Amino acid sequence: MAVADALFRCGFPYIKTLGMRRVTSGVVDVAPGSENLVYVLVRADIPIGGCCVRILNWDDEDLGTIGSTGTGDGNFQWPTKLLIDSDQNLIISDEGLNRITLMNKDGSFISKWGEYGCEPGQLNRPSGMAFDKDENIYVVDSFNQRIQKFTKNGDFIFTWGEYGSEPGQFNHPWGITVREDGDVFVSDWGNNRIQHFTAEGDFIKQFGNSNDNEALLNRPAGIAVDSDGDVYVADRQNNRVVIFDAHGRYVQKLLGDSQLMGMARQYVRTNPVVLRLREMTRLDDQKLFRFPVSVTFDNENKLWVGDYGSHRVQVYQKDAERLQPDELEPPRNSPKLVIN
Repeated sequence: MAVADALFRCGFPYIKTLGMRRVTSGVVDVAPGSENLVYVLVRADIPIGGCCVRILNWDDEDLGTIGSTGTGDGNFQWPTKLLIDSDQNLIISDEGLNRITLMNKDGSFISKWGEYGCEPGQLNRPSGMAFDKDENIYVVDSFNQRIQKFTKNGDFIFTWGEYGSEPGQFNHPWGITVREDGDVFVSDWGNNRIQHFTAEGDFIKQFGNSNDNEALLNRPAGIAVDSDGDVYVADRQNNRVVIFDAHGRYVQKLLGDSQLMGMARQYVRTNPVVLRLREMTRLDDQKLFRFPVSVTFDNENKLWVGDYGSHRVQVYQKDAERLQPDELEPPRNSPKLVIN
């Protein structure tokens, strides 16, 4: 499907929250799978949970874990990104071990690839990953200041990028996503911007670092793009998710709207100490994002946000319709929408 020329945007309502501290502590990524399963990649600094993939379902039930903290096969030290391939296998990048791990959805180890270094095909703190249409994988090789492309089995294809702040250069990039037409978007963490490239790595444009204060990013982390071409950025240090259109124009921000649901509600309801503390506190801030690091957009127009600082996943539903050119007037030089 081609990128939308224009959208009738009706809203972006909050749907629900999944997970809680001690179950999804330190959420760094979320991947909705088949059969209403949700895979949550966590890397907690506390003994409870550790580094693993936590399996939940849409009813917010805890169904166990895949992997554990360590350095062996099927272990993780500092995992960052989780992909699910067409066979429902899990693919996890690990900054601490400088490798990519493949796991079966039942938790069994399949394979691993990657080694530390700066030569083509080697890795230094791999973070974000994204599939192309053939399930080759773009990997953000963060400390090598570049993007590398591999087959799913780890065979090196090509690379681009170097350290700097000029167009096409990087300062510790983090997230990456691929649009349906093959174009690539990278969140350039240290330069506080998004860069847009062709599938071959040719620079197209940048955004998120303009003079528009609403659009200014502060340590952009995870990034996703939907079938309309809208770009979603986990704006970590600004505690928000920012939405840009296919042209890089700022559209709106989401600040978080979480409610107590599922396992979190049950935990608070049965814990007298926590129940008393919640009864006494101001609740306004409890719904907001705290250091969101990942965004995932699924094929049902749902946005999944890894709310890292609050140890949970917030889910939102896009409500928009594609417009044909004859349904609206030509663009104006100074648009301003006022509804009485």
